[in-house]
Amino acid sequence: HASARIAERVSIAPYAVIEEQAQIGVGSSIGAGCYVGAGVSVGADCLFYPGARVLWRCRLGNRVVLHAGAVIGSDGFGYAGDATGRRHKIPQMGIVEISDDVEIGANATIDRATFGITRIGAGCKIDNLVQIAHNVELGADCVFAAQSGIAGSSRLGKRVVVGAQGGIAGHLSVCDDV
Repeated sequence: HASARIAERVSIAPYAVIEEQAQIGVGSSIGAGCYVGAGVSVGADCLFYPGARVLWRCRLGNRVVLHAGAVIGSDGFGYAGDATGRRHKIPQMGIVEISDDVEIGANATIDRATFGITRIGAGCKIDNLVQIAHNVELGADCVFAAQSGIAGSSRLGKRVVVGAQGGIAGHLSVCDDV
């Protein structure tokens, strides 16, 4: 988009889409077929492999790596039942904020907050096929192995490790070094 701000030494591969008011930091590389939504902020020296997606208004720090197919900022899984038991979607209006030096694996997903911010702390490493739900907050240097996930509104301290196919239920708090 003409209103996007692209810094120096940025590489944008064919078929990538950069929407209005997006910002791409110095030395970042946006792979083929990537999508950077409206109002997204991408820091310096980030690397997006082909097909990565960052949806509207999300904020990424410096040296963030998104592998192929990663999706940042999809709607959280929020529904409310009415008197008849029918479920209706709760609008997901928040964002995702990813700190510096985070790596997110192929086809991993991080949902936007219902309101406010889903936060990924500095230095976190998230493997392929991991699901991070809406309103989650990860402390610095957490590690998630393949096919693991965390349900909405949970908070993890620093250096938490979740093994392959491990899960954390919603609305829980986990202290440092677990």
